[in-house]
Amino acid sequence: MSSPATDPKVMASRLRARLAEDGTTIGHSRALELVAEQLGFRDWNTCAAVVGPALTEPATIPVLRTFPGQEARRFYVDFLGFQVDWEHRFEAGMPLYQQVSRENCVLHLSEHHGDATPGAAVRIEVADVQLLQQQLADSQVYPLRIGLDRADWGEDLAVPDPFGNRLIFHTPAQ
Repeated sequence: MSSPATDPKVMASRLRARLAEDGTTIGHSRALELVAEQLGFRDWNTCAAVVGPALTEPATIPVLRTFPGQEARRFYVDFLGFQVDWEHRFEAGMPLYQQVSRENCVLHLSEHHGDATPGAAVRIEVADVQLLQQQLADSQVYPLRIGLDRADWGEDLAVPDPFGNRLIFHTPAQ
């Protein structure tokens, strides 16, 4: 299964968003063709045939409640290193619903009352939780100094977000 960082459809969405920031608009199908070419395929259909099973596997994506303002972006993007894949508002001034991803983890963050309740916990497997702990300790974005919990099955780093949720980064024991 491809990760959000290497999933061609996610890559195409990111390409469109980045080009739009620079004032260039392209359609989704054109973005898919460009990504397929960058990945070395003749066209999107060839890419989809080769990568297809990874694109059709079901994924579980937790929805976490956030509150209006820039704090979700500051915490999830600036502090934890997630990338914004896409954002949606029904109209200006309405609550934001967005997708963020980091390595093999995809989360939906919602400002909509009723989508989720603050206080959720999500376990996220990472290759090296000790390295992540050090990166977060070195960050100037949040003054969190969180310790590792060690158990026979691995190490956990429980990081509270500003909205009452907990992200538990986990590295399994070798």
